[in-house]
Amino acid sequence: MTDQTPPLTHARVLRIAVPVVLSNITVPLLGLVDTGVVGQLGDAAMIGAVGLGAISMTTVFWIFGFLRMGTVGLAAQAHGAGDQAEISALLSRVLMIGVVAGVVLILLQSAIFAAIFAIAPASDAVEALARDYMAIRIWSAPAAIAIYGITGWLIAAERTGAVFVLQLWMNGLNILLSVGFVLGLGYDVDGVAAATSIAEWSGLALGLYLCRTGFSQAAWRDWPRVFDRGRLLHMAQVNTDILIRSVFLMAGFTSFIYIGSDFGDTTLASNQILMQFIHITAYGLDGFAFAAESLVGKSLGAKNHAALRRSAIMTALWSGGVAVVMAAAFWVFGGEIIDILTTAPEVRIEARDYLFWMVLAPLVGFQAWILDGIFIGATRTRDMRNMMALSFAGYVMLCVTLIPAYGNHGLWAALLGMFILRGLSLGARYPALERSAT
Repeated sequence: MTDQTPPLTHARVLRIAVPVVLSNITVPLLGLVDTGVVGQLGDAAMIGAVGLGAISMTTVFWIFGFLRMGTVGLAAQAHGAGDQAEISALLSRVLMIGVVAGVVLILLQSAIFAAIFAIAPASDAVEALARDYMAIRIWSAPAAIAIYGITGWLIAAERTGAVFVLQLWMNGLNILLSVGFVLGLGYDVDGVAAATSIAEWSGLALGLYLCRTGFSQAAWRDWPRVFDRGRLLHMAQVNTDILIRSVFLMAGFTSFIYIGSDFGDTTLASNQILMQFIHITAYGLDGFAFAAESLVGKSLGAKNHAALRRSAIMTALWSGGVAVVMAAAFWVFGGEIIDILTTAPEVRIEARDYLFWMVLAPLVGFQAWILDGIFIGATRTRDMRNMMALSFAGYVMLCVTLIPAYGNHGLWAALLGMFILRGLSLGARYPALERSAT
């Protein structure tokens, strides 16, 4: 590492992680508000429709989440190597990919919706409302996907304060519009969808402003460099591996919702309520995973083995500590959170029956999240792809084994089993990652 590089201390980890934790918490808070707003209408079908529509759109958009993860690793390594021109050129590449991908999704929306509803055996009422939701959300696809790239670029530069501003603006506006459209103007799921779409387009505009330092370098429009064959092939390899990994991961979460819909509208609604706990866990722990992405990437770019190991250990310690705090909070306040999210008595009772799985989730899942960050920063994406495929196969086997015997409890056990398998399998590959830095 160069003399200008800040020392790797706990304070530095927290300077990167805390703004990301705060900004990420606004994302599940948005889910909490959306679910809670619709929940005030007292209709289980509407709650289920928001859950089904939101998870479907999240799945479609997050397939392109490789744009954030791949960008962090590549940009962080460019920072570590001191390659300022590549940092700016990379920003142009990710923005182009995001916009083009979003336009393609809009053009293919009919086929996408048909595929979703072909594998989602929900009731007619839930399916009709979910279709209304998705028909609005799809139009913000270019903005939503491009924001992934912007976020990754900012995290790699350790500009997590800017990430916090971006998320706070976008999700704060989303919450205000959702409450206003549904409770103020009398819309239902279409109001929630419109609020999200408007917020995502405004977020893209703000994100471009926050990345303005990247446009101060002439390299952002140095088209021979932007379209350099070697760099594009390397980026394609990294992003393809992450894409495959993301498909497996989202297949697990999406199938969880779809399988749960077989147990009826009440169980579907309760699973949607409880999934907000998983979102809170993921986004909270991802703050330290994002710190690992930036620090590990810079250490690898500078070819500093000691800094890489220290980055991995320090971020893992913080992630584990936060996981314990989250588990305790869910144990103490979980019932009250459920009551806030819905007024439907049958949904409240059903959700409480599965609350203990929410207490276990951060304890068994933090290893997977922090190791994801470490492997993303090192761009060891082939390992991520392979270990995720292995974990998904284990999840499928657990579903087949446990659901017939234990129903929805078996479904939750299978999901947490996938978290455990991800942590164990990536942990087994970590020594090879360290060797790559020497």
